[in-house]
Amino acid sequence: MFRFILADIKRLWAGSIVIVILIMLATALGVAVTLEERALRLGSARASEKFDLVIGAPGSETQLVLSSVFLQAADLPLMDGDILPDLQADPRVAWAAPIGFGDSYEGYPIVGTTSELIENTTPGFSQGGNFNHLGEAVIGSAVDLSIGDTIKPMHGTVETGGHTHDELAYTVTGRAEPTGTPWDRAIFVPIEAVWKIHGMEAHEADDHDHEAAGHDHDDQADDHEHEHDHEAAGPEHDHESEHADADHDEHATHDDHDEAGHEEDHHHIDPAAPVDEHWHEGETPGLPAILVKPKSIADAYKLRQDYRGDQTLAVFPAEVLTKLYATLGDAKQVLTAIAAGAQVLVAVALMLVTVIHVSQRRREIGALRAFGAPRGAVFTIVWSELFLLVAIGIALGYAAGLAAALAIARSITAERGVSLPVEFTRADLGSAAVLVAVAAVLSALPALIAYRQSPAAALKS
Repeated sequence: MFRFILADIKRLWAGSIVIVILIMLATALGVAVTLEERALRLGSARASEKFDLVIGAPGSETQLVLSSVFLQAADLPLMDGDILPDLQADPRVAWAAPIGFGDSYEGYPIVGTTSELIENTTPGFSQGGNFNHLGEAVIGSAVDLSIGDTIKPMHGTVETGGHTHDELAYTVTGRAEPTGTPWDRAIFVPIEAVWKIHGMEAHEADDHDHEAAGHDHDDQADDHEHEHDHEAAGPEHDHESEHADADHDEHATHDDHDEAGHEEDHHHIDPAAPVDEHWHEGETPGLPAILVKPKSIADAYKLRQDYRGDQTLAVFPAEVLTKLYATLGDAKQVLTAIAAGAQVLVAVALMLVTVIHVSQRRREIGALRAFGAPRGAVFTIVWSELFLLVAIGIALGYAAGLAAALAIARSITAERGVSLPVEFTRADLGSAAVLVAVAAVLSALPALIAYRQSPAAALKS
């Protein structure tokens, strides 16, 4: 009987291939949607699990998490830098690390942070070690650089018309072990170096324009110091001021030369200067975000409550991702409905084609009955032929859906650095079993038509 079924399928190979392809495509769509949605959930959750609390300036919670945890480029407002030393001194905090964005190198984001954050968020180093000086950098596992390579940071990107910083070039000192997060594609440098390159050495509190804020702060401090010195100097200072005014024109060219030389010295950064990661009030510029590791769950909730106000925003990345999952779940429901609709349409079309096919084979079925084939044998032949084609289509659909989900996951990992675990679960096996059962029931419809067919009537038609 099995050889007869195979011979019949071979004789009608064109129609059989079309049926298999239709079933495969309809199944693959639903499988790919299910696998990819689950992979996105698991991958994003794993990427954020090391970051319990993120503190930034008031604004979008989602953007704060996407920028700080997933390293998605965005212009975040700056919060008061004094928050960093406050957190470092807080007994509820295990560690707190600032992060700074804006620069890149050959498409890899450069993240200014601390050696403490690298030690606490990576499994270790596959090569080299952590940075200890301003001119050193640590690269993620997916960064295509080697130990000893030189990195010249670019502000922004080539596409956005960025410019290269000449004040400092970093030297790669270590490669971190893979983490399965966007940090695998990042370059880590001392946050102090980022501040110095961007002229942010003074304390800045302006959330929108840190350079202007730092400049205004310095000007005010200089004016205050100048007034204080003027009062302390008295008449002698007035006399010196008048003498300086008289000689101003004579030494203008010389002064301009000295000023240019001083500016050049100011922009030079010593790459061998040691990294100092202990800050005090008034020493820290404005910050886009601080990653915080509380000592306990209770401390985490207390810190979030304390730092949610007019000046700062504190969020749990997992909580923000839950909101994103809700949106993602809605999208999954839409895609799943589309996939289910496609499967129903394919099933209806398949039944229609099969019924027509059985009707066209009435004489053949009648001949089988006339030669002594029982009704049960005819039913089995017709049912087995259709069910075999549907089962092959379902199996190929699961394989194609898995391949599509893996391809999408690899693309996202290469572009964003988030490792997406695409795999089948027991729930998927249950869904496959239900699908096969439905296919078995639907395949019985044309078989019943053949079963009830009279051999005499079939031969006369």
